[in-house]
Amino acid sequence: MMALPKTQAGPRTEVRGAAEREPQANATVLLVDDDPGVCSFVRRALKAEGYEVFCAHTAAEAEELLGDEELSMDLVLLDVGLPDRTGWDVLQRLRAAGDATPVVFLSAQHEVPDRVRGLELGADDYLQKPFRPEELSARIAAVLRRHDRLPTYRVGPLQLSLSERTVSLGERRVETSPREFQVLLTLARARGRVLSRPDLLRAVWGIDEDPGTKLLEVQVTRLRRKLAPEGQGLIQTVIGQGYRIAVA
Repeated sequence: MMALPKTQAGPRTEVRGAAEREPQANATVLLVDDDPGVCSFVRRALKAEGYEVFCAHTAAEAEELLGDEELSMDLVLLDVGLPDRTGWDVLQRLRAAGDATPVVFLSAQHEVPDRVRGLELGADDYLQKPFRPEELSARIAAVLRRHDRLPTYRVGPLQLSLSERTVSLGERRVETSPREFQVLLTLARARGRVLSRPDLLRAVWGIDEDPGTKLLEVQVTRLRRKLAPEGQGLIQTVIGQGYRIAVA
């Protein structure tokens, strides 16, 4: 990714503090929005879909992160109204620097000329606020597919396609519900590391405690049934600790 022209972004430690990093994921998204509520809502929704999310609250912070050679953003969610400069300006500078990272505008501005302007400047999509998380996820997936940035995730014989949201075990397609897919993806991302029950509940449902319905146990039981016989033993229970996926 090409570095952007230098801006007055402030000390680097301040930018790092503004960008709260999530655990390892398969596609990395930079969200640029000065509203803490929007950042919290979007980060939670995208984390549940398996994305790694960085948040920047100003144009300067966003450009600092986009110019970081240690990072590689797969997509930028960009608000139009930022406190230091506009989202239009951020996108113009990004494209002028030769950076083709996909950009989706998130904005409360709903007039047609606003949407047209964003697309003419090089944005890949324009989503009006307020929006539902499932629409945001679908828009992101569509843009990443067009740019061939959604990988296929493999752990042993298990293969998860993030673009098609499908699971294969060897040559066999395994039909899963969206929630089952997310449980399996979360375990696969851990690559053999034990995930506690609270870890999985937070990652998949966004809650810390099961309200007594055994949400996780039901999904794991269904997955084990669907993965059998070839995948018998693929999802392992570690007594007193949680679950893990067998990687050997």
